[in-house]
Amino acid sequence: MPNAEGKPLRIGPVVVDPPILQAPMAGFTNYAYRQIVREFGGTGLQATEMVNAKGFLHIQAEDEQSYPDRLWGVREEDRPLAVQIWDNDPATLAEVGAKLAHEFRVSVVDINFGCPVKQVTEKAHSGSYLLRYPDRVGAIVERVVQACFPVPVTAKIRLGCTRDTVNAHEVAQVVEQAGASALTVHGRTAQDFFKGTADWEQISAIKPYLRKIPLIGNGDLATPQAVVAALTRYAVDGVMIARAALAKPWLFRQAAALLRGEDPPADLLLEEERELLLHHYELVVRRFGPEKGTVLMRKFACCYAQGRRGAREFRTSVSRISTPSEFHRAVRESFPTSV
Repeated sequence: MPNAEGKPLRIGPVVVDPPILQAPMAGFTNYAYRQIVREFGGTGLQATEMVNAKGFLHIQAEDEQSYPDRLWGVREEDRPLAVQIWDNDPATLAEVGAKLAHEFRVSVVDINFGCPVKQVTEKAHSGSYLLRYPDRVGAIVERVVQACFPVPVTAKIRLGCTRDTVNAHEVAQVVEQAGASALTVHGRTAQDFFKGTADWEQISAIKPYLRKIPLIGNGDLATPQAVVAALTRYAVDGVMIARAALAKPWLFRQAAALLRGEDPPADLLLEEERELLLHHYELVVRRFGPEKGTVLMRKFACCYAQGRRGAREFRTSVSRISTPSEFHRAVRESFPTSV
């Protein structure tokens, strides 16, 4: 049944209220972004970027006190918080999952079986590549569940590797039988990458194959109305917002308000968005320093410009910046203090 009333969902002992989750996105959902989203509110569960399990162990072999940059802020951050990991080896994933669960004390450990990028699939035989081997998926989930107990383990998948090999219903059953506490399904195949539209009918069709654990839908949720429609029309227990919220991190707040039956807050004014972008920049620079922080902010700044007049010129300008003064000048020119 659809979750039309927006009831909280449970991932093991973790209550996700509202049932709106922030997706893990490589290169984007770092601590600074999560902090921005948290300040607006509206998310029931946030997630880090996906962490390469093998890389994590390599870093710790060099220095036990070190950890990947993608875990920046995780130890001190508010909960609930999920960390997503990827690899294709059950033992490696279990070892890293245990560290996250028992040393970092994260709320949820999520395993990525959905990433379609070639570096992860073809080169590392991980992510969505593993969907063609449900038994392997099951072995991984079972091993990580045992290692992380009592912290819940979840999985994120796609509909299948190709449009001709859609097998999400089979993988869903394997994931649940292996002990996972929730399943997120992106409504495209790996072959689709991010082209076309997410198939929510296909996502909804997976629900009858799950006996106990919640189903979370993901794909093309770009407006608060789309979020509420997904929860109202389809047999999902929760929804996950991804790329659209990079341009509008206040989207979660809007969706949560509409789900409560309230009028969603308006989009930010140009001046407000300018201050938000500078705040985001400050958080990144505080962690990585002016030089690296400025370079890292290029992609975030481009996201903020989406849909704005002069966005193309701003993206061209900001993609070349390398110093704080250049960044501030580009922002001043494209996000004036008065309009």
